[in-house]
Amino acid sequence: MKIIAVGWNYLSHNKEMNRTLLPKEPVIFFKPETALLKDGKPFFLPDFSERIEYETELVFRVCRLGKNIAPRFAHRYYDAVTVGIDFTARDLQSKLRQNGEPWEISKGFDSSAVIGNFVEIEKLGDTCQLPFSLSINGNTVQQGNSKDMIFNIDDIIAYVSRFYTLKIGDLIYTGTPDGIGPVKINDHLQGYLKEEKVLDFYVK
Repeated sequence: MKIIAVGWNYLSHNKEMNRTLLPKEPVIFFKPETALLKDGKPFFLPDFSERIEYETELVFRVCRLGKNIAPRFAHRYYDAVTVGIDFTARDLQSKLRQNGEPWEISKGFDSSAVIGNFVEIEKLGDTCQLPFSLSINGNTVQQGNSKDMIFNIDDIIAYVSRFYTLKIGDLIYTGTPDGIGPVKINDHLQGYLKEEKVLDFYVK
């Protein structure tokens, strides 16, 4: 199982991070399988970072084996979606970037890919109109909609499958809108897909 993630996929997040050059193709990175955190288990703050930040994202589940998938057929290759968190060790990432070094460890550490309960696509309708949000301790901190993605899920699948064979069970994190921020011990995170709560866990 692969955890495929897309960076810089919302205009609002690019502006938030002071990026003026928008991507012309999807920006892809990976998280290892050990990054996955599911079933509402708590997220434990790691000791190697002083600033862990949440990035709320729509996550699509791959349901077919595929390679070199045309965009017009991409909708056949995912069957469910949920809300997930791409946790980032921001201080570590900044240091690595300043040194011109790879920054995978700041994104791919254990439990950094939180995943909610999946909802079947057929129950949701148009995947290009999916609102989602995150609340922390009852306060909404991030809101997004798939219609605002620079590259939609079909574009992402077509692009990724040029380089990597997609397999059943692979997960695709599709990027975060603006509103990212840090978490602290005892924070209660809840993620919503449309009006349905699909994600619920605590920071320890």
